[in-house]
Amino acid sequence: MMNVSWYPGHMTKAKRMMQEDIKIIDLVIELLDARIPISSRNPDIDELARGKSRLVILNKSDLSDPGENERWIRYFTDKGIVTVLIDSKRSKGFSQISRSIEEACKAKIERDKKRGIIGRPVRAMVVGIPNVGKSTFINSLCRRASTKTGNKPGVTKGKQWIRLNKNVELLDTPGILWPKFESEQTGLHLAIIGSINDEILDETELSIKFIEWLTNSHPGALHKRYDINEDEETYVILQDIARKRGCIKKGNEPDHEKAAKIVLDDFRSGQLGNITLEIPS
Repeated sequence: MMNVSWYPGHMTKAKRMMQEDIKIIDLVIELLDARIPISSRNPDIDELARGKSRLVILNKSDLSDPGENERWIRYFTDKGIVTVLIDSKRSKGFSQISRSIEEACKAKIERDKKRGIIGRPVRAMVVGIPNVGKSTFINSLCRRASTKTGNKPGVTKGKQWIRLNKNVELLDTPGILWPKFESEQTGLHLAIIGSINDEILDETELSIKFIEWLTNSHPGALHKRYDINEDEETYVILQDIARKRGCIKKGNEPDHEKAAKIVLDDFRSGQLGNITLEIPS
């Protein structure tokens, strides 16, 4: 068993701040990682966004399985949630955003018209877990560097308002997790994609867990990338990857830690192929 959790103090502060800001928000835009759409959903957001219009953005779709992407779109759509598939880094899928915001806020816009309120922009809060790509999403949406971005979880520490156009104002928020994950699997998924600080993790153990899952779910992926025999025990596979990648310590011993980092980095960057860790139930 590998229990993973990470809930630093700034996340508690960020959650309190969001609870205050939600009072003036019309729409909650929730970014999820397309590779783990369920594990990357913060259950606290459902409570926070109760009574608000919702829009789900499945980001990093360039790294996930295209067939599973379509299944996840249907999954959320069937639940009545407006859903858009995007790749923030390459700005793919962004042509649908404005139309989807209007669709998600249709009832709110109609209410405003009946009350004689015309021209008031939709106020949208952008939420998501660490490292899901919120800042890159907003930057791409605005076509300028509106927010600070980075590849480490927890870069955005404070709130920022960005005027998208005359019809929409966006409130960026820090990425937050929740104090206790529902299952070991959720924690593992979040750790594998990089939403939990690697410094608190046993990356060797995490990599072994991932290799075990990958050899069962995507046979051939490791062989294609590292030219190793996947029929060996998981620990031996990691040793073989270490040798193939020149990760050797004194005494000609394989460096498992370096090899583990390589495997995780290769998955996170898409070098192992388009892989989705979760499928719709």
